[in-house]
Order: sequence, then C-alpha cells, then structure tokens
Amino acid sequence: MDRSRRVSGILLHLTSLPSLGGIGDMGPAAFAFVDFLHSAKQRLWQVLPLSPVGYGNSPYAALSAFAGNPLLISLEKLADGGWLPHERLQGLPPAQGPVNFAAASEKFALLVEAAQNFLDAPKGDEWQRFEYFCEEHRSWLNDWVMYAVLRRRFGYACWCDWPREFATRQPEALESLLRESRRELAIEQVIQFFFAVQWGELLAYCHARDVKVMGDVAIFVNYDSADVWTHPDQFSLDADLRPVEVAGVPPDYFSETGQKWGNPLYNWEAMRQDGFSWWVARVRRSMQLYDLIRLDHFRGFEAYWAVPAADETAINGQWVKAPGEALFATLRHELGMLPFVAEDLGLITPEVEALRMKFEMPGMKILQFGFGDRGAHSYLPHLYEENAVVYTGTHDNNTTLGWWVENTSEAERRNVQTYFGTFTHEAQVVWAMIRAAEASVARVCILPLQDVLHLGSSARMNTPALPDGNWSWRYEPDALHPDFASQLAALMEMTDRDGWVDPALEALGPPEEQGTED
Repeated sequence: MDRSRRVSGILLHLTSLPSLGGIGDMGPAAFAFVDFLHSAKQRLWQVLPLSPVGYGNSPYAALSAFAGNPLLISLEKLADGGWLPHERLQGLPPAQGPVNFAAASEKFALLVEAAQNFLDAPKGDEWQRFEYFCEEHRSWLNDWVMYAVLRRRFGYACWCDWPREFATRQPEALESLLRESRRELAIEQVIQFFFAVQWGELLAYCHARDVKVMGDVAIFVNYDSADVWTHPDQFSLDADLRPVEVAGVPPDYFSETGQKWGNPLYNWEAMRQDGFSWWVARVRRSMQLYDLIRLDHFRGFEAYWAVPAADETAINGQWVKAPGEALFATLRHELGMLPFVAEDLGLITPEVEALRMKFEMPGMKILQFGFGDRGAHSYLPHLYEENAVVYTGTHDNNTTLGWWVENTSEAERRNVQTYFGTFTHEAQVVWAMIRAAEASVARVCILPLQDVLHLGSSARMNTPALPDGNWSWRYEPDALHPDFASQLAALMEMTDRDGWVDPALEALGPPEEQGTED
C-alpha cells in the first residue's frame, strides 16, 4: 500500500463555526479552524452543502443548487475590505452559543448595505472582477437573482403561488422585472460575488495549509427553488406545475414510517434527451467549489423511492429505476475525472453496488452501525476495503458519546466492549472508535468535530425525520484546544495518515497496484 494515499479529515459545516453574527461564516473562525486542521495533520475538511437554505434551515433543502448561502458571508471581512464601517458590526449576536437563525434578517440587511456600497463605489479592479464573475456564471446567476427578488416581493411564498405570469416565467413579466428592479437584482449579484470571493480566499488558504475540501451534493433540490422555477421541464410536475410524487426513503434505521423529504423527482427522460445538461452544469459548479464531492443518497441514482405527494408518510412509496449509469458516463465524458464519494447507506442492492464500483467511487462506512447483528459487521474495520471512507458517525448520527450513552442497546454495548475492551468511563468509547477508524485499511477517515471534542448528544447536528431543532450546533470559541491537535497528529503518524497525494487523491479511485511496499 502507498501510505501517502492514506488521509484523515474532519466533518464540520460552516454554520457550526463560532463567528460573529449568530451563525458560522467564512470569517476569522474559519481560518483558525484550518490552522487547527493543519496542526492536527488533518488533510480534509468536509462541509455540508453551501447553498442558500429555505424552510427548516436544512442545507439539504436548498433554494438553489448553484448559488451560495449569503449568511455564510463574513461581515468582518466585508468591513475589512471597506464595504461596511466596522462600527456597523456592533451589537450583532456574539460568536458563541447555538446558531441564531432569527438574527438572519439583521445580518442580511448588512449584506445589502455592503452591496449597495459596492455598487456606489468608484469602478476599479474589483468592479472588473465582479463583471467577470457575472459573465462567467450568467447561466445560473441571472435566474437566481430574479428568483430571490421575486420571492422577497411576494412575501417568501413558494414560486408556484406567485402571480401566474411570474410563476410561469412569461417573458413580458420577466422583462418588467429587469426594468423595474435593476438595482435590487444587482444587489443580489453583488452578494453572490461576495460569497465567491470569500470562499475562494478560504479555499486558497486551505490549500496553502495542505488541506483539501470535500463538499456535498444533495441528490435532490427543493420544489421551492430557483432550479425548479427555471427548469420545470427537468422535473416530474403536473399541468399545474405541482409534483405528483416526491422523494423520500422507506422505513429504516432512522424512522419506522420512512422519510418523506418532499423534493420533486427528476424527469429523467427529459434529462437524458438533452444530454443531462442540468446535471453537467451542476457538477461543473461543484467542482469549482470543492476538491472532492460527496454524492448524497447515492442509491437514488440507481433507483429512488417515489412517494405520492398527498401521503403524510413515506410508507406507500415505490422503487423506480434511475439512469445512473448513463448520467455518470456523461459526466465523465464532459468533465473528466470525477472526484466522487458515494454515500451508499440505507438499503443497498447489488445493482447499487455495481454502479458504484463501475465508476470506481469509494463508499462510506459508519462505525456506529457495526455493532448490531452479524449483518452489521460490514461496518466494522476488519471487513473494510481500501477504497472506502470511514466515519465514526455523520451529521445524521448522534455524536459517538451521545450514541453510546443514549442510543445503544444492551446487546450493542456488549458487542462494543467485546470489540474494544471494557471502558472505565463513558468518554473512553470515543477515542476507541476514533483509533479504530483511523487504524482501518480505508484510505480516507473522517471524524465529526463533535467526536474530536468528545461532546454528547446536545452537540448533535441533525436528527432525520425531526422537523425542528436541527442544524443549530456551534462549537465554543475556546474549544479547539492544542491538546486535541497534538493527540490527533500523533495518531496520524502512527496510522500513516499524515500524507497527501494530488490531484484530489487521484479522484478517489481504487489505489494503483503496488509491487512492493515502501
């Protein structure tokens, strides 16, 4: 085995950073976190989708598959750049405690103020960069800014409830919008430009500190999104532009009634006929933002769970085949190397596994899943393959400490202690799980920051099927103690995970055959 190909990273969404303004962003805390990753010899930072969020604040229920979330823009960096007076930041929610989604309107008002200052400033080099950005991204940017302005104009109602001339994108209505709301549209363009500049700076800092970024592409998009409003022909809608069936998953580990996500399903035949152009554009955009890409709900590319839109639960759904092989072949032809990780959790069939292996994507192994009956042992390290990404848990799991204390059965607890030995206190299970994941043969290991910090269930990020109370966890400003970094760095050396290989871990494909081991 080429040990330089073994790496480790940390899962942390940007909103979980202790930033000024009540929500994590791309400001000083993000750069400090990259320094922590570097000192801990972590070579990957995995984030959740960076898209603007709608109802429920879930990054997996985004208003756009292409735009950036304005709330991730750092007001401090805008002030440092001269687009806001520093005194305007006084009185903002502090950089501690849970995410304050209620304060979002206050932050957005300051983003608008900064964008207005940008538009009114003398036109220099920064203006040329802005014009280049608008031209480069016009294929999605123009529709996004119209959607954002109209959504605000009509009281944040779903686009399907707007006046019909706007809901159906009548040319005369859109032309009137362009005439009457030119300034408001330009402000939205500038906000997206701010996002792009700050993300580019943060990504460059990551690369300078030997850290790559793994992004997350949610398989589906929100019905109330710029994507469905702009491309209704690409989705399975009825004559009134309403979904007949929606996405979800059948009953599983997380929910006895399944999960009715509510996302509209794709019109795969229409997508196939136009060469999957929407998907090509979406993945191209993701490859601009990230070094590696986790494909959420990978099994949905082989077959998806279609739920009647009128049903309250997902029990009565059915599996419908998807053209995953044709899609990935097209993406590979159009974009070349595909740095994908397949989120292959849930009910995985031989067909799903064959699709993943055909395109040489590593799958995911969740250590918390491995201690049930014997069928769960595929999640234990002694059965891993090299081309895999192992996690102690994900954003959908409880923290490892919370799982051990609150979610394990007596049988699971016995199995854990049979595997690792007896613990004298509860927190020891966390480091035992971390060591097992890092020492496994899997080429990539990802640890949620909550596990690195040994936090309990109060730090859980998301509980699937729970409609409220998710996505709000943030770590405290003083949480990244140097001892955590030293402990991780030592473990990386012992498990040969302190190297890196470019480009993008050679697309995360299977390792090359090695004649001898160094």
